[in-house]
Amino acid sequence: MSAEMIRNVALNHFAREGYEGASLNMIASDVGIKKPSIYAHYKGKDELFLSVVKHVLDMEKRRMVDYFLSHKHQSLENCLKGFFTWIIQENKESDHAKFLVRISYFPPPKLSKEIMSYVNPFFEQMQRLLARLMRELTNSNRNYMDEALAFITIVDGAVIELIFNGETHFQQRVNATWPIYWRGFITA
Repeated sequence: MSAEMIRNVALNHFAREGYEGASLNMIASDVGIKKPSIYAHYKGKDELFLSVVKHVLDMEKRRMVDYFLSHKHQSLENCLKGFFTWIIQENKESDHAKFLVRISYFPPPKLSKEIMSYVNPFFEQMQRLLARLMRELTNSNRNYMDEALAFITIVDGAVIELIFNGETHFQQRVNATWPIYWRGFITA
């Protein structure tokens, strides 16, 4: 039994049940230990939760970078638009993605400030990554930070639709905003 094993099991619980719904007793039981053994690695639920936050942000950053690197051979339009399909798959298959959505939009109030101190830099890094990708795939030296931020804003709105209204509404939002975004991108 290790801190990493506890963290990984806790991730599944926090992703499904949130901070409030997850219990250290259930996490310990799933790890195959008694609850007091968790305290040998973490001071308590808050520290365990924040450890999961940091881990998930690192993993999701890698997964997003991998997505964009593996799609660099495509046109920028297809690469960016395909990201929405990737989001749907991630949301269905990955506890990391579910947890990222949960902490980004519904952080536990008592940890909100600390969580956002990790989440906001994560999204700023994603903006820089996208701007660099846009510059590379268009062979242009212009600053793409605004275009990257606009893309993240569309992703944000679509994910909110996915959370509250499901995949069909998510796709409707993407289909409505994408042509407008892309026309603006190519004419800028």
